[in-house]
Amino acid sequence: MNAQHFDALGVPIRRGQIDTPQVRLAYEDWGDPHAPPLLLIMGLGAQMLLWPDGFCKRLVEAGFRVIRYDNRDIGLSGRIRSLTPTPNLWWLIARAQLGMQSKVPYTLEDMADDTAALLEGLDLEQAHIVGGSMGGMIAQVFAARYPARVASLAVIFSSTCQPLLPPTAPSLLWRLLRKPRPETGLHGQKAQVKALFQALGSAAYPVDEAEMDALIDRLGERGIDGGGARRQLMALLGTGDLRRYAQRIRARTCVIHGAKDRMLPPAAGRAVARAIPGAEFHLIAGMGHDLPRQLWPLLTRLIADNAAPVASDPALPGEHASVACIAA
Repeated sequence: MNAQHFDALGVPIRRGQIDTPQVRLAYEDWGDPHAPPLLLIMGLGAQMLLWPDGFCKRLVEAGFRVIRYDNRDIGLSGRIRSLTPTPNLWWLIARAQLGMQSKVPYTLEDMADDTAALLEGLDLEQAHIVGGSMGGMIAQVFAARYPARVASLAVIFSSTCQPLLPPTAPSLLWRLLRKPRPETGLHGQKAQVKALFQALGSAAYPVDEAEMDALIDRLGERGIDGGGARRQLMALLGTGDLRRYAQRIRARTCVIHGAKDRMLPPAAGRAVARAIPGAEFHLIAGMGHDLPRQLWPLLTRLIADNAAPVASDPALPGEHASVACIAA
């Protein structure tokens, strides 16, 4: 199922759903269908709209066919109903801090398989892969398990989930796990999402409140699902240390992280860059755990440069490019 629309600037957008072996995935497919495909994978509880429209347009203008989608259990994609007993979340968090795997309804491996099924459904043998936050974890698993499908890899504010990394700021963890009171309904859900966005955001690049409210209204129309987000969190926690995947990645990789990220502190991004052979690390001054409009030119350039054909010999496995701290 695929319907084409045009945005306000005339960019063609094809919207549809694809049935994978486990779940139906909703997607959007932007730009020239003959351009090199670039697939965006978003993070925990995050609908595809968290890849901002303007950010996607910039990538289209850079010459890509841009595809974004709702992961399973979120937005317009299907929900997973598992018979696996729901484990205690705090028990999972404790085991995850030690890098241990746990039995959960589904894992990041299953979500990586969703990504492969989406590409197959779109008749794409290969794509440039960009993952943000938990989407960056899915991208690491995908790049290790499906190397022939990865033209390049960009991992944004993510982690290897290995032991002893600095934890999420306690205030953010509380906001992430807290359930809104049932009597507040959709209004309460939206208020909680707004508070989380404000806590995650880049203080140096505040988002216009009306713009944020408009985005949250769009998210609400598509469905805010706390239960789905919790199952995604269990997948993240249950998968354990991702270095067993990251070390197998051979795609040209850049790792981008915010210097002011309180959800996944910069050490998490450095761990990803250390684990992936040849990865290049970019630490962005002033950036938190979001994609501020002011940084779109920089971020899209880093992604496009990483996806460009290699002009010289790439770094050999085990070698790592120098760390770049980019002042905004």
